[in-house]
Parts: sequence; C-alpha cells; structure tokens
Amino acid sequence: MNAASGKRVPRRAAVLAPAHGWRIVVLAGLLVLGALAIGARLGFLQQTQQRAFLKDEGDARTVRAVTIQASRGVIRDRRGELLAVSAPVVSFYVNPQTLDLDPEAWAALGQGLGVGAAALRTRIAEARDRGLGFLYLKRRVAPAEAQAVRALELRGIETEESYRRYYPAGEVSAHVVGLTNIDDQGIEGLELAFDEWLTGQPGQKRVLRDRRGHVIRDLEYVAMAEPGQDLELALDLRVQYLAHRELKAAITQYGARSGSVVVLDNQTGEILAMANQPAYNPNDLRGTGYARLRNRAVTDLFEPGSTVKPLTIAAALETGRFQADQKIDTRPGWVHLAGKTIKDPRDYGVLDLGGILAKSSQVGITRLAEDMSEEELRGVFARFGLGAPTGVSFPGEAAGRLPGPPPWPTINRLTFAFGYGLSVTTLQLAQAYTVFANGGAMATPSLLRVPEEQVPPLRPVLSPAIAQAVAGMLEGVVRSEGTAVRAAIPGYRVAGKTGTARKLVDGSYNDARHLAYFVGFAPASHPRVTAVVLINEPEEADAGGGLVAAPVFSRVVGGALRLLGVAPDLGTSPQLANDLAAGVKGAAG
Repeated sequence: MNAASGKRVPRRAAVLAPAHGWRIVVLAGLLVLGALAIGARLGFLQQTQQRAFLKDEGDARTVRAVTIQASRGVIRDRRGELLAVSAPVVSFYVNPQTLDLDPEAWAALGQGLGVGAAALRTRIAEARDRGLGFLYLKRRVAPAEAQAVRALELRGIETEESYRRYYPAGEVSAHVVGLTNIDDQGIEGLELAFDEWLTGQPGQKRVLRDRRGHVIRDLEYVAMAEPGQDLELALDLRVQYLAHRELKAAITQYGARSGSVVVLDNQTGEILAMANQPAYNPNDLRGTGYARLRNRAVTDLFEPGSTVKPLTIAAALETGRFQADQKIDTRPGWVHLAGKTIKDPRDYGVLDLGGILAKSSQVGITRLAEDMSEEELRGVFARFGLGAPTGVSFPGEAAGRLPGPPPWPTINRLTFAFGYGLSVTTLQLAQAYTVFANGGAMATPSLLRVPEEQVPPLRPVLSPAIAQAVAGMLEGVVRSEGTAVRAAIPGYRVAGKTGTARKLVDGSYNDARHLAYFVGFAPASHPRVTAVVLINEPEEADAGGGLVAAPVFSRVVGGALRLLGVAPDLGTSPQLANDLAAGVKGAAG
C-alpha cells in the first residue's frame, strides 16, 4: 500500500522494477567493453600495418638483392702452367638523373678514377639529357685503385664486383687461348669455343646498405655462385715459347708478312705448339687490328706446293704401276704438256721416286701424274684429310678445298700433283704427314689434352709398306742430296719435305710473292712429333722452304725433342747428352 495515497501497489510491479534496471546496466557495460575491445583491436591493427609498411619502406631503401659474379674457369697447359685466369675487379656506376655532387667531390672522384672532373661531368650531363638511368663511370678497376674511390664515400657512386681475364703467357699463346670481351664472354679462340664450359653460374645475396648506399653487411645468400670449369690444353708452354720465338725471329729476318708453326704429337694427335705471326697481346688490345687476332694455322688457306708431292708418290705406288726404285727420265729438265711448259731448276737426269722427292722435281712428278687418273690422285689426297675439317673444333676452322669430281683438264691434273689447284691449312698439312710418321695411319688433332685411356684410334690411310717407303724417301730430302739439309737436327734422324709455292695474284701466279714451308717428323726411327713451318711472302725472291722454313723446323723440333726427353737415334754428342738430360729433368717437373 502506498502510504501517501493509501492505495495498494501490485506485487508483480514492485518485484520487476529493480531487476529491469540491473539488466540495463549490464548491457551498457558490455557495449562499452566491446567498443573498447574493437578500438584496441583497430589500434593494434593500425600499428601493426604501419610498422610493416614502415619496415617495407625502410627495406626498399636499405636492403638490396645483389648478383654475385662467378669466376671463369682457369685454362692451363698440359703441365699445369696458367694460360688464362680471372682476377676480381670493381666497376663504378651512377644514376645520372639523381647524382648530385659538390665541386670538391667531382674533383676527388675524377682524380680517383683517373679521369678529368670536367670530362666526367660532361659525360654524366649528356647521359642525363638522354634520359639514361644508368651509366658506368669506369669498368674493371683493380681492387687497390677501387679502394681509393670507395674511401671517398660519395653518395650515389655505386659499385659492381666482377672478374677480369688475365693471360700470363701474353702473345705467346694468344691465338690458341683467345680472349674475352669486357663482359667476360669468350670472343676468340678456345675462350669462345668452350665459353659455356668456362662460364660460371652467378649467385645472389641480400645486403643491407646505409644511407650513402654502401654495403653494411650481408643479410643472406639466396644462391651461391659456382665458378666455371677448368680447361686443360694439349699445349706444352715450353714448346710453344720455342715455336713463338723462332717463328718471330724468322719473320723479322726475312721481312715476311706472316707465318705459322704447328707441332703435333704423332701418336695422340695432341697439338704441343701452335704459333702465328704477327701476334697480339690479349692483356692490352690497344692498336690491335682484327687481322692479328685470327689463328692463321687453322683459318688461312694456301696452295701447298711441293709439300704434297709425297702424297702423289704414295698414290703412284698404290696403283701398282710404279715401284720405289723405278727410274723416271726427267731430261732435259723440262716438259711441254697441255700447252704449258713445266720446268725444274736444272736437268736432274734419270731419278728414282726417292730422287724425285729429294730434288723436288716438277718434271718427275709430272711424269707420274701423266700415268694416273684424277680419281687415283684425288682419292688419296682426300683420304689424307685434305679438303675436310680436322675436327679440332676451333672457331673459324677452314676446311680447305679439293677440285671437284673429274674430269679435269689435263693441265689441272698435272699441276694438282705438285701442289697447285687445291688449298689446305697448316694444321691439315701437319695431320696429313702423321700418316707417314705412323706407318700409314693418321692421328686426329686435338687442342685439349687427351688422357692416355681416351686417345682415339689412328685412322688407316695407306698400307704400312707404302707409308714406310715414302717415309724413307723423306729422310733423303734432309740428307746432303736433298733440298732440306738445313732441317737436320744433330743426333736425330729427320724426314720431311720443303715447299716453295708462288702465290696467285689477280688471276696469275706472281714470281715475286711466294710461300716457303717445311713439314716433317722426327726422330725418323720412332717418330714422336710432326711439325709444319710456313713463312708467308719472305722478301727475298729465292728464299724458299729449304732456306727459310727448314732451319726454323730444326730449332723448334730439336728443342722440343730435348724438352720431351726423346732419345737420339743418331748417336749422342756430349753437348746433346747434357741438353737431353736437362730436357728429361724439365719434363719430369
């Protein structure tokens, strides 16, 4: 009951009123707590996102992915001597659009790079005007020189670490080894032929840089760089030096335009030396014309002249219509056939086949060729590897050329027999003579060292009897009755052939321009090496193969046999015994 009004209050209303208020309070509290939780969560999320954003922004300015350049594989000779090796270098680059240096900084940078400050600013201004965002200031700087520039700590000057190729033997092995370009890619020689083998696999790492762009520390390696694979050549640098020296001296002495020397191991086909003149320094190409870069021993073709007369003799013996001791009448020292007159220097009279080679008689070879068909001649020459690549896998190797299928004009068959109307390389000629050195089987040339268990089998070309017969005739060429007495090597039996070929100029053969060469092998009893010496256009008109090329052969091959420790087969003088002992000691080292 209400005391004031005297009215009774219903019991239900009196009970519900307090309960309803409590619920409202609880509900309001929950709403407040929920709002606070949501606010806290939103604040947390906002803070987290901001932190991630700030971190990403910071990383974008300080963390970089850097390429780790891989070093190129090393090239060595057969005894482990370095022929090509990579050394670390540094390149400096900038963004021309953002670079801003004060005058003192420009001067210091120019001095550090060895470039005038004014010229440097001009280059960068020109790059900026062209809209370039990247410009190398200087590439492949030696680490010591680079450190001086890095010490300046100039903002915007970036660095790139890479490698530069160096060639310890310089021009001595340049034509074989070749060279790389500024990006360390092979562009000549074996550097080009085996570029994929020698090239390494770049890696990558993440680094932390300071505000000046300098690397503070490495964060992680994403992928490790893998260096290229090494290459072991067949070259013996000692023999290569010898060939280079003697060839260069001969070119200078006779005022010749160029020349080549190739030295082959008869059994394995390994190329122990391959030298050319003129040469070039792969460590400094300033002023070097393209003509100096090519490896003439495998790229240049020439008519072989008298050096292929032994092949004609072999073809004649193979027909069965001629014997080694058969007499051929060369009188009166000339013959007129097919409208042409073919002459010898003098009347040699009646000669056997060995005498024809020893005197290098054009008339005698012509008499043999008269009785042979084009197929008989060309077939033998082709079996000797002429007109086809040697398989040495050197960039730009020339295949040579043989005349097309018969019939040929008669004069073409006759001149072909003594070395005109076909073209060969110096290396092809060396390969061909391994047939006579190996008793009728030809070696496959290789610029890479061939493990003993992987030496390819020799290719049969001639019957052993014919090959040995011609080899015996080739010994006569070097004896007193022959044209190549200057090719003799004290203590060793030598077999070989001279050649002097006039050059084709403007469609006719020029008497004032010729090639002089000698090709042979030693020691003749058990031939170890075959070598070719080619001298292109000696100044003296009478400077033939016997006078110019034969002495180079003697000095190169004689020295090579001593270095390789090959025993003499003609007796030993005290001096020769000492030289041989020194060679054996060097070979063992």
